[in-house]
Amino acid sequence: MTQRTSASSAFSDSANGAARIERPQRAGANAAAFGSDAVAETLRALDIEYIAINPGASYRGLHDSLVNFLGNERPQMLLCLHEEAAVAIAHGYAKVTGRAMAAAVHSNVGLFHATMAIFNAWCDRMPMVVIGATGPVDAMKRRPWIDWIHTARDQGAIVRGYTKWDDQPASPGAACESIVRAAWIANTAPQGPTYVVLDAEMQEAKLAEPVAVPDAARLAPAVAAGAPSAAIAQAAHMLKSARHPVILAGRASRRLDAWNARVGIAEHLNARVLTDIKVGAAFPTDHPLHAGEPAMLMPAGDAAKAIASADVVLSLDWVDVAGALRASGAKPEAKIIQISADHRLHNGWSMDYQALAPADLFIACDPDDAVIAMAETMGAAPAKRVVAMAPAIVPPDSGALSVEHLAMTLRRALGERTVSLTHLPLSWNGAWWPLRHPLDYLGSDGGGGVGGGPGISVGAALALKGANRMAVAICGDGDFLMGVTALWTAVHYRIPLLIVVANNRSFFNDELHQERVARMRDRPVENKWIGQRMTDPEIDLAALARAQGAQGFGPIETLAAMEGAFAKAIAAVEAGGVAVVDVRVEPGYAAATTSAMLPKGKT
Repeated sequence: MTQRTSASSAFSDSANGAARIERPQRAGANAAAFGSDAVAETLRALDIEYIAINPGASYRGLHDSLVNFLGNERPQMLLCLHEEAAVAIAHGYAKVTGRAMAAAVHSNVGLFHATMAIFNAWCDRMPMVVIGATGPVDAMKRRPWIDWIHTARDQGAIVRGYTKWDDQPASPGAACESIVRAAWIANTAPQGPTYVVLDAEMQEAKLAEPVAVPDAARLAPAVAAGAPSAAIAQAAHMLKSARHPVILAGRASRRLDAWNARVGIAEHLNARVLTDIKVGAAFPTDHPLHAGEPAMLMPAGDAAKAIASADVVLSLDWVDVAGALRASGAKPEAKIIQISADHRLHNGWSMDYQALAPADLFIACDPDDAVIAMAETMGAAPAKRVVAMAPAIVPPDSGALSVEHLAMTLRRALGERTVSLTHLPLSWNGAWWPLRHPLDYLGSDGGGGVGGGPGISVGAALALKGANRMAVAICGDGDFLMGVTALWTAVHYRIPLLIVVANNRSFFNDELHQERVARMRDRPVENKWIGQRMTDPEIDLAALARAQGAQGFGPIETLAAMEGAFAKAIAAVEAGGVAVVDVRVEPGYAAATTSAMLPKGKT
């Protein structure tokens, strides 16, 4: 349903051990008889493999239909311990496959739990179909007390500001059409989450007459976001005429053909390229044309210098073009080419659209389609580069571990294995880990919602099963603590995953904020740790992992211990398990991140 997907066959359910978990007893002859049966058939017609759930009575009818009517297969339910984890898992799955998975949340109360994860997916422009439910809309059908507090007049309003579309259908036929429309809208670029509310009474009522399963292929056709040839030719002319072209490689799919097109265009133009670790890998970060290291905040160093010297800037759906131009001191006369369809999602509730950016040429289409067309127009193809990856050099042992110690030691422990980084912490420096394939790094949580890392990583690991890639997440300690119960789902459904926690025992991002305020007010920066540090007692993160059924290692406080723990954890994941390594690191961020957060002129 979208032009942004990678080949879904590479992420087939056929190799998944998850498919063998929770097989129901056969129900015998089983024709669709209830409203929820029709909804379940529609989910299967859409070829949705999984639906992540936290159980709730408001959709007990659908739950029964998924188990006893469909046999818990396509979609298979994935039990989660919190709605936020259920939605985060769907988010991570979409990061790999480029297509929507489903998640189900219980009434208004479950939706309240799920809102942060839905917002993350919205900001990350990732598709999913979230199915909610309500107590009987007909008040005469409500049970005393409980059905009343689980019924809301306009439940979709809770998430309307950060979903592409929502609906509350009133009949089985309307519900089936609504589910098809939700998947179609979610999967069509620019992608995002959708929300459908199912009336409990409609789910549980017997069908008065058969409901035809919608023809998903015809009702939800692929929408081609084709690149206009005249505009592509104009952009190519502007870039070829430039003396110092710069490409801002922003949001992109995991499509290898689009990746190759970006590389080919950069090499054809000898253009400098910037990437951003808020989003997934979009260009090889150890390529000679890559400027500086990928940053989480504003471009700095060589990356900023590249923008400052540019005479033509090509933005491929960069998350914050105006911010990057301002922070880097771009020339006022520099020509800006913006290729994005993101404006179609902008609304008056969420300010995630960022500041207005100048554009001398705006091409409103999917940037992946645009770069493929532009590469063909230019006759650009990537060079055959066979370059050995720079070795991982572990910093000298200073007696205290840094995040750089963690990164380089982990790279050495993984060796030649093919890895997908599913999550990175704010303390990460993009130069530590070369990215050479669109699946090498999947991007951040999108909305800055702490706690998304574990669930997103579980969903990504689910999608990567059978792709000969190890899913590896590096999470901060706060992120891990808020999302740790997502690991139970990974263990239960045999989803291999390695999580390394960069544990600085602090909400250090906020320490920097308190330092900034103290400096601005000329007050003691020595007090920045108060209300931030997670000590006295220190939390045993490895024990929390073991409590979910994962293998936990740590706390790790020396280089030698880290090397040994990584070797054991990697072996556990290669055997099909989930492993967590708690590495005690000193507080600190990449220099570019710290400088972006402190007042100008302060260090």
